[in-house]
Amino acid sequence: MNEPYSALRSNIHLLGEFLGETIRETQGNEMLELIESIRLLSKNSREGDRQAREALLDKLANISNENVLPVARAFSQFLNLTNIAEQYQTISRHHHDSSMGNRSLGSLFARLKEQNVPVETVIQTVEKLLVDLVLTAHPTEVTRRSLVHKHVEINKALGLLEHDDLTAAEQQKLKRRLMQLIALAWHTNEIRAERPTPVDEAKWGIAMIENSLWKAVPDFCRELNFQLEKYYGVQHPVGLAPVRFSSWMGGDRDGNPFVTAEVTRRVLQMNRWKAAELFLRDVSALAEELSIVQCTNEFRMKYGTHREPYRVVAKDLRAKLSKTLAYYGELLEGKPLTIERSEILTDDNQLWEPLYDCYQSLHQCGMRIIANGDLLDCLRRIRCFGLGLSRLDIRQESTRHEMAIAEITRYIGLGDYSQWTEDDKQAFLVRELSSRRPLVPTNWTPSAETQEILDTCKVIAEQPQGVISAYVISMAREASDVLAVHLLLKEAGCKTSIPVVPLFETLDDLDHSEKVMSDLFSIGWYRGVINNYQMIMIGYSDSAKDAGMLAASWAQYRAQEALVNLCEKYNIELTLFHGRGGTVGRGGAPAHAALLSQPPRSLKTGLRVTEQGEMIRFKLGLPAVAVETLNLYASAILEANLLPPPVPKQLWREVMDRGAEISCQIYRGVVRGEPDFVPYFRSATPEQELSKLPLGSRPAKRNPKGGVESLRAIPWIFAWMQNRLMLPAWLGAGAALKQLIEQGDEQTLKEMCQEWPFFSTRIGMLEMVFSKADLGLAEYYDQRLVAPELHRLGKSLRAQLADDIQTVLALSHDGQLMADLPWIADSIALRNVYTDPLNLLQVELLHRLRSQGDNPDPILEQALMVTITGIAAGMRNTG
Repeated sequence: MNEPYSALRSNIHLLGEFLGETIRETQGNEMLELIESIRLLSKNSREGDRQAREALLDKLANISNENVLPVARAFSQFLNLTNIAEQYQTISRHHHDSSMGNRSLGSLFARLKEQNVPVETVIQTVEKLLVDLVLTAHPTEVTRRSLVHKHVEINKALGLLEHDDLTAAEQQKLKRRLMQLIALAWHTNEIRAERPTPVDEAKWGIAMIENSLWKAVPDFCRELNFQLEKYYGVQHPVGLAPVRFSSWMGGDRDGNPFVTAEVTRRVLQMNRWKAAELFLRDVSALAEELSIVQCTNEFRMKYGTHREPYRVVAKDLRAKLSKTLAYYGELLEGKPLTIERSEILTDDNQLWEPLYDCYQSLHQCGMRIIANGDLLDCLRRIRCFGLGLSRLDIRQESTRHEMAIAEITRYIGLGDYSQWTEDDKQAFLVRELSSRRPLVPTNWTPSAETQEILDTCKVIAEQPQGVISAYVISMAREASDVLAVHLLLKEAGCKTSIPVVPLFETLDDLDHSEKVMSDLFSIGWYRGVINNYQMIMIGYSDSAKDAGMLAASWAQYRAQEALVNLCEKYNIELTLFHGRGGTVGRGGAPAHAALLSQPPRSLKTGLRVTEQGEMIRFKLGLPAVAVETLNLYASAILEANLLPPPVPKQLWREVMDRGAEISCQIYRGVVRGEPDFVPYFRSATPEQELSKLPLGSRPAKRNPKGGVESLRAIPWIFAWMQNRLMLPAWLGAGAALKQLIEQGDEQTLKEMCQEWPFFSTRIGMLEMVFSKADLGLAEYYDQRLVAPELHRLGKSLRAQLADDIQTVLALSHDGQLMADLPWIADSIALRNVYTDPLNLLQVELLHRLRSQGDNPDPILEQALMVTITGIAAGMRNTG
């Protein structure tokens, strides 16, 4: 076993030992012995011991109601500790240099030099670099904030223990601290008492920025600068922001009735309050530090003659930031305002300009080393975060806008807009957009739904330029969907230019996206207002739920390719916004591989992508981990632009066209065509029970009475992940590949695996899913929970999965899943020993609770929730 992996095992063993001690102390020896016996049976069962498996099933099927909760918590906590150890391993001092391999910025710059890519081309591409990460509410983030904080502290303690010059007393002190933290985690309820509100979710996002990203961004910029200087002898311009953060928390109202105009206003105020607090901290430190006497004549002429000129500037900003903090504090607390708006900082430039003047003056006076310290970090933060902390996206579903405009047209006697043809809608919208008179009557009282839409547009109109980063229209199907939002914003008095972003989600919408954008670009008014810039969002979740992973992936690729070509034809700068999740069923894949599998030229303007659910914490939750994530994203974007992937051969396209069609038919044949599918899904997974887990603020369904089609993509994926069948991530894909092989395309498919990043990444994603799926566990769910007449369906799906695994192995590695990523295979194997008992317990709990009807035992319910969160921790990329 290599040294880094041995260090990881050692950390996992240490944390597990401390957890055992905590359990012994609080639950007694008997409980620890029960848990240890279950662990050993699980381990032996995984190694193929059939007697151990039978004994494990028997032990968990007969476990007493009073023992079930501590046992569930023990295995769930161990998986959380394993995650902490693995997250720490990526930034460990022993492991860090090798962890990113050839995916880092330094490695990329070395390759670019070797391949003689022109220096000017590299520098121009780096200067256009933009990683725009959009933090979304955490519907699958099952770990409470109070536990997340303890997990961060455990990480810190592991880092300190790594030093090899510790005295015995220091080592003992750190180990005692670790034990305290693990005990604190054990005595903290892992399940929230109540579902979070949208404001709670926004606070979670703000905490992520404060505790991790605030430090990570300047650290990443330093790393970028270091590599640029090392390989090209240049620095990244201070005024450019290679990283930006936006958020959907408090802005995403699609299907979430709790996100109102007032919530959005409050979240924007909270962001400004926190930004003022964080910048006040930075500027106060500068006021203490910059006690330098020397400055340029230009600086003196602009800011006056002072003995310590930089300190005077910093103190002035400190006073303004204090007032800004107090102003937003009063607003949030609903107190009478004692500070005039004219006294506070409202525009980023008010903070940037004086500090940048300090920076330039220090440079010109030969104090580069001082300028490039905390002052440079503060300037980077102004460019990345600004006084708004993170920009906010607004998202709403297209029919809500249509209903609002229809209500207006009916009231003013023009008829029902929603019944008009698309041509009539466009003609009306363009006419009203070009008109100087208002459309909405002043003395009119609309319905509550329409009033909410109009109020949201008013909140947007109140914001300075750049605060609202985009207005995303989910389920966008026609050009009128985009024009309708422009009209509603105009009616609200919006003077700033806000990107109105169609989100193409289903298979049909992706295929239709080029036509929609072509219609828009042919409208003179629209071309004039967008100023040759267009953002378009590609939906991964709903397209995969609609058509299956393979068909959705190919539709996404083709749509992006068509949109890139269309925008180049019209000379429009295109930003593609990727709505990815953490799972394969929602577009998830290792970031570097996923970006290099995009169509050529699709990342020219940088990357905009959602970071969803628990992936925010795994990828951005610690400053050092966030720096590594940003490094990976940046190197992949630069590589995609400087060493672009191949344009797929025509033969590859034809094979993908046929494969996607076969795959979609198979997927829909089961999910839509099988009459027993919905009852099977509901009984074989904890889908019904998931709604009781207080995860995100948004309801699990768009329509509470609907079937699978009304279920949101996240609980759809989450439910199948729990029973380890992982159905949405593979159904249709392997069977389609097998048919293609039978039709004589095996050599072409192998060539695609070798030479086409898009295809090889899809195969890699399937391998990852197959490694986490478990046929035996999925069968056990069926045996205990599913009516006998539905067993045939589970049996058929498991047979299909087994067949698919063989098909993919024949294409890629001839025998072993994840052969080229052995550490991931090892990680999954390690977790299975702890995840298996949680799955078996979950089956038992579902069986007991379902037999109790309307009066479920609250202890059993809590234990079930713990198994759900524990399995989520074990599977990692759940949402």
